[in-house]
Amino acid sequence: MKKTQLGSSELYVSQLGLGCMSLGTDERTAFPILEAAMEQGVNYFDTADLYDMGQNEKLLGTFFKQNREDIIIASKVGNKWNDKKDGWTWDASKSYIKEAVKQSLKRLNTDYIDLYQLHGGTLEDNIKETIEAFEDLKEEGIIRYYGISSIRPNVIREYVKYSSIVSVMMQYSMLDRRPEEEALPLLAENGISAVTRGPVAKGLLSENYQKKLVKGYLDYSLEELQTILPKLKEIVADKHTLTEAALQYNLANSAVASVIAGASSIEQLVENAKAVNSEPLSSGEMETIKKMTKANLYDQHR
Repeated sequence: MKKTQLGSSELYVSQLGLGCMSLGTDERTAFPILEAAMEQGVNYFDTADLYDMGQNEKLLGTFFKQNREDIIIASKVGNKWNDKKDGWTWDASKSYIKEAVKQSLKRLNTDYIDLYQLHGGTLEDNIKETIEAFEDLKEEGIIRYYGISSIRPNVIREYVKYSSIVSVMMQYSMLDRRPEEEALPLLAENGISAVTRGPVAKGLLSENYQKKLVKGYLDYSLEELQTILPKLKEIVADKHTLTEAALQYNLANSAVASVIAGASSIEQLVENAKAVNSEPLSSGEMETIKKMTKANLYDQHR
C-alpha cells in the first residue's frame, strides 16, 4: 500500500488508516482485524483516550508491544471523563494534556506517541497554552509530532497560524464537501496534511447504501439521497464500486495524506484496503461527482 508523508514530518503513513474506535474491547475479534490491517500494508492506527474509556488504547498497547517500531500510533486528548464515568467535559489546558499523555503512554505500553492530536478545540480555549503543552511534549520526546482533530474552520486557522501541527483530522466525503471551501486549500498551502474520516458517510457511500437510507444527511433530504446515490454508483460503475470511489475521492485531493476508516470485520478491512489500492478517479468522474453533489458550507460562526 502506498505511503504518504504526513505534512513536514518524518512520518510516512499508509493511505488507509485504521480507525480503531470500532474494534470493541474483545481481543478475540479485535486482534484478527489488526493483524489483517498489517497484512494489507496499513501502518497508521488511530485511537483516542476517550474510546471505551481508554480500553481502546490498551488494546493497541497489548497487540503492538512486539512490533511497535513498525507502526504509527495516533491518539487524541482533550475530553476528560467525569468521576462517574457517564460523561465527559472539555479540557485543553496544559496541565490536563501533560497528565493525560502519561496515562495514554501507560495504556499504549509505549514511551512515545507518533502523532498526538487535540480531540476538538474551540476559540474559547487558551490556544497559546495548548500549543505550549504539545511543544513541550515534543521537546521532551514523549510525542514525535502533533496535530488537531477538528471540523471548525476558525479553530483550524488559529493552529495553522500559530503552531507546528503536521496534520488536521476532519470529516470529508463526496456528501460532505465542506473542507473543500477553505480548510483543504489552507492546509495544502501551508504544507500540513489532512487526515480524513467518514469517507463513506455512515455507509451511504457503500455498496449497501440502501440499508442506510432511513433519513437525510447534512444538507441532503432523504428524497435527494434516493436520487443521487444510485446515480453516483452508476457514474463510477465501469471501474469502481461505490466504496472505492468514495475513498478515491478523498485521496484525489493533494492535501489528503490518509483516509481513516473503521472496520468491524476482516472482510470490511480488506474491502477498504482494496478501495485505497484501486485506480484513481478520472478528472471527468471527479467533475461529474462535484456537479451532482453539494458544495456544503460550514457555519461561519464555528
